[in-house]
Amino acid sequence: MSDLEHITNDVAIRYRIHGDGPEPLLCIHGVGASGESWDDVAARLSDRFTIVTFDLRGHGRSTKVKGRYEIDDFVDDALSIADHVGFSDFNLAGFSLGGLIAQRMALTHASRVRRLFLFSTVANRTEEERERVLARLHALRTTERGSHYDASMSRWFSDGFRTANPELMAQLRAQNAKNDPESYASAYRVLAETDFGGLLDQIRCPTLIATGEHDIGSNPRMARTMHEAIVGSELAILEGLRHSILVEAPDVVASLIGTFVSGKTVRRRTSDALREERAR
Repeated sequence: MSDLEHITNDVAIRYRIHGDGPEPLLCIHGVGASGESWDDVAARLSDRFTIVTFDLRGHGRSTKVKGRYEIDDFVDDALSIADHVGFSDFNLAGFSLGGLIAQRMALTHASRVRRLFLFSTVANRTEEERERVLARLHALRTTERGSHYDASMSRWFSDGFRTANPELMAQLRAQNAKNDPESYASAYRVLAETDFGGLLDQIRCPTLIATGEHDIGSNPRMARTMHEAIVGSELAILEGLRHSILVEAPDVVASLIGTFVSGKTVRRRTSDALREERAR
């Protein structure tokens, strides 16, 4: 599949279109990754959806913009891509930093968002959680970037998945090494310093929230807080998974999206639910 290019505000954004189904879906990736992180999910949905994935500014093959990034820069880029491909309104899925961008878009451009998917993202960080992510930002700015990435791998993937997929782990590390250091740090600052927890009760579109049972940075407590704040939202805590659910469990993510868009209740059995069943 070939990349396409759209220029907005002097930034060249590389994007891809997957499938030609009736439901429009715009997908936003996480910090340090690229639109390709959605490829395995998109492949499983391409018969029902027209899916647009793209590289955030500073990532992948998009322009490596220098200087400070703001959350609204990312929102404006995403909306420009949506306009360019003819999505007047659309389903919106965001992963990690992409989930923060998606939250912001749902808050500021509610009429554009049909349904919202928040995967492995953050809200209402505690003081300790804020300190941890700011410490990682400091380490990213002051130490060798590969060390930062290697330290993250155990937070992102389950032990069994890393052991079973050494070639994929090496491939992902090589891709990360291609990131522009300044752009990476600028995007990571947005991830580290942005929190819309106090505003999420203003979101009114149908929303699905999912994260890994063992995700440390985007943990189940945050997911439950988002679920409680967004009226009528649904919640899925994915057993055995950590952060990188798009890569480790694309079948699960695609199933969640497809089921939710179909209007069916998402029934993902969480560890808490299983413990309650065993106690009966």
